[in-house]
Amino acid sequence: MCDPEEAALLRLEEVFSSTLARINSHLLQPLLLNGPEPSDLWGWECLQLLEQLHTSSQRLWEVTEENLHSLRERLRHPDSVGLESLLLLHSADQVLQAHLEYIDSYTNCMVLKAFQNAAKSKIKYWRAQRKVVLQFLSDVSSQNTGGPVLGHALHQPLVHHVQQYVLLLLSLGDTVQESHPARQLVVHAATLFGNLQSYMRQALDQAEDTQALWSTLSDRLRNELYTPARRLLQDSRDISVMVSPLRADRVLLFDDALVLLQGYRVHTFDLKLVWVEPGKDGYTLHVLTPEEEFAFCARNPQGRVVWQWKVTQAVCQALRGKKDFQVLEVGPEPPEPPSCRCVAYTFRMGGRLCQATYEGEWCQARPHGKGTLKWPDGRNHVGNFCQGLEHGFGICLVPQATEDKFDCYKCHWREGSMCGYGICEYSTDEVYKGYFQEGLRHGFGVLESALQGPQPCKYTGHWERGQRSGYGISEDRDRGERYIGMWQADQRHGLGVVVTQAGICYQGSFQLDKTVGPGVLLSEDDSLYEGTFTRDLSLMGKGKVTFPNGFTLEGSFSSGTGRGLQTQGMLDTAALPPDPSSIRKRQLGLGAFPVESRWQGIYSPFWDFVHAGCPGDLQEALLGFHIQSSRELRKSQEYLYCDRNHSKDSMHSIEDILEELLKHREPKALQQYLKKALSNSLHPLGKLLQTLMLTFQATYAGVGANKHLQGLAQEEVKHHARELWAAYRGLLQVALQRKGQALEEDEDAETRDLQVHGLMLPLVLPSFYPELFTLYLLLHELEDSLYSQGITHLSLFPDTKLLEFLDVQKHLWPLKDLTLTNNQRYSLVRDKCFLSATECLQKIITTVDPREKLEVLEKTYGEIEATVSRVLGQEHKLPMDDLLPLLIYVVSRARIQHLGAEIHLIRDMMDPMHIGGLYDFLLTALESCYEHIQKEDMRLHNLPSRWNSRELW
Repeated sequence: MCDPEEAALLRLEEVFSSTLARINSHLLQPLLLNGPEPSDLWGWECLQLLEQLHTSSQRLWEVTEENLHSLRERLRHPDSVGLESLLLLHSADQVLQAHLEYIDSYTNCMVLKAFQNAAKSKIKYWRAQRKVVLQFLSDVSSQNTGGPVLGHALHQPLVHHVQQYVLLLLSLGDTVQESHPARQLVVHAATLFGNLQSYMRQALDQAEDTQALWSTLSDRLRNELYTPARRLLQDSRDISVMVSPLRADRVLLFDDALVLLQGYRVHTFDLKLVWVEPGKDGYTLHVLTPEEEFAFCARNPQGRVVWQWKVTQAVCQALRGKKDFQVLEVGPEPPEPPSCRCVAYTFRMGGRLCQATYEGEWCQARPHGKGTLKWPDGRNHVGNFCQGLEHGFGICLVPQATEDKFDCYKCHWREGSMCGYGICEYSTDEVYKGYFQEGLRHGFGVLESALQGPQPCKYTGHWERGQRSGYGISEDRDRGERYIGMWQADQRHGLGVVVTQAGICYQGSFQLDKTVGPGVLLSEDDSLYEGTFTRDLSLMGKGKVTFPNGFTLEGSFSSGTGRGLQTQGMLDTAALPPDPSSIRKRQLGLGAFPVESRWQGIYSPFWDFVHAGCPGDLQEALLGFHIQSSRELRKSQEYLYCDRNHSKDSMHSIEDILEELLKHREPKALQQYLKKALSNSLHPLGKLLQTLMLTFQATYAGVGANKHLQGLAQEEVKHHARELWAAYRGLLQVALQRKGQALEEDEDAETRDLQVHGLMLPLVLPSFYPELFTLYLLLHELEDSLYSQGITHLSLFPDTKLLEFLDVQKHLWPLKDLTLTNNQRYSLVRDKCFLSATECLQKIITTVDPREKLEVLEKTYGEIEATVSRVLGQEHKLPMDDLLPLLIYVVSRARIQHLGAEIHLIRDMMDPMHIGGLYDFLLTALESCYEHIQKEDMRLHNLPSRWNSRELW
């Protein structure tokens, strides 16, 4: 069974549908078709608004017909078609939207006086159809003029229809049981159309007020302010307010803008970017906009409350992007507009943002959050903002005079300036990767030009206020030179070392980019030059040359184009050739560049981060932003800004890093943690190591691979291990402080050295090993060459002959280990004796860890003793006289290349705690073997018949 209310709804919809059809056919269509074309702009605007009204009227009729159809189906089949099938119930929002569109179109026409215009321009038709129009109205006198009559005819049926809707829906809601599935739909529809009633009254009132306003303004002001959809919400002529400091004559609050009138000047403020705050005195209302701040002062607190309420309501409606009658409904507590918003705005006033358009997040009238800033000249910035300034990660493009060329800055910003880590790609094809401060390169950074550029070069080092200053490495690829040393104001200044592709190595003082004072130059053939030099490193003036054979030449030197080096002086040929060890001690840079101060620019940002408590918002400023590949660097700003991320292997945020750190404090767990952290460039320790590797390669790889820099490199690696351990301790202290705990007392020197050499150095050494070991190879090239000749000669011996030649006692020969084939004699067997010890020693080159190399040496010693014990059939400890020839035999059969470089690297990098212990003893024994294999009598197969162990040591 159907309720009477449903039948009443059917009749109501039938009447309303018929009325809409007649309005369209008898009023709107004729108004659009009959009469002359408009002769002015106002007429054309009126015609367009009437066309919109006709379209919305047609849409409302179509929705009414759909609802009518659902009602008929319901009444025709009440048992099979439920109440919830009615369009008015299951799609109440759709029906409501059609009514709202009609109301908005009608009030737009009302504001522009489109009905009066239509009645006037089509007066003949109006007179003929007056009786038809009056049939739609119940309360309009036949004496009223055409415009008002037409207006009433177009909105009165809608008002009556909505009123009846509300009554019938409320009545239907009373008859539907609480448990009925359509109950909530009925209540919802009744609420919507009840609110629509209030909205209609408000919309008509606002339209009347707005229509009246336009008549009070001059043509100039009206043309500047008028838009069809704009509605007046409040006028200072109704509730007076004074404006300071702008001194406005009149304040107009529209539904989309706040307008201040000063004579003929108009200040318009988009409501989406208006914030209001009540003053403490009860009379004042502070208004914030992107470029201006001012205050409304009402005559009484009630006036301030009304203005605050109206502005707040209008801002909320503007932010919703559409007219929403629920927002405009009068209530005791207006909804507060969000303090953070997302809007586009173009700055008009002077300053650095003049004519720039910002699109993004705002807070309290300032760009705040993520956004994009674009200038008319092509500059744009995508990134984070704070209180109106670039702050956080951002990408900035700056166009250059050259077509399609930009400088691109991908970096962190602080209070409007670049600060922290960044990558900058310049239109000149130069790339800078490093740190900034106040918009200038400051701290550590790398500037590199394109290889195909006119002057390819690279600088790795420290910067100060945008200039190279402090310790740095510069490489001039055209000249094949590398400068290692001090800088000031973008010029070489102070002590420095120049290394050339030809193997020349110079150390001296520089001033304003030129060599000054005495210097030292070492050539590839180990000649030593002392004196003053030209820019081309030619000896000039008084000086001394020491040749590789020990001869010296001292006097005055000069050079000229095509003349070579000329001298006047004394040649001393009485001196003996210098000892090779003294030549190896000619190490440059030691003492000139204290290792503690070389790379302060790398450690300083880390310690600033730690001393600040490792704040998460500064993590990316320290570590830089992460991308998966260099190709992604060339993608759009928006892509890079939004898609920069942390790799899956990363330890995520600094909070996660510190949490993990506390879980791995036991020695074994700590070693694994540090190994993982140091290999991850998104961990502070890994970032430090990665940057230090970069500086090490920039200094000692390529042209910098010079044997006279080995000492400089070796002390640098040790220092980095100490600093990285200190960095770990710094992070640990922060992690403990966050838990309310304190770090144990400061480590003593012995404990620190134990951790540095036993834990940190083995972990970081692999990162520097290729360049470091190359320097050892070059430094010990001559010794290794003699050693290699000795090994070659000794390799010619069969095993028994070599054992005999080395004067190994025959009862120690492991002949039992030899397996002879048919017709084979012991004297012909090669590379079979002490095979396990030989294979063990060969493993010394499979690791870079000095401790592991020493462990290999210990195991080799153990294998030699185990073989001898097996031969003798009892446990046997070898005395020195027996051990050394056996060790020389094993070394000669292991044929380890560059053994001298290996030995010296182990000696320099070994843990000091092993000095004087077993490892020290075994390494000394290996050094003795290495030295004896180099000797001439060893290479000539003429070895004394008896070993002197004291001589070996």
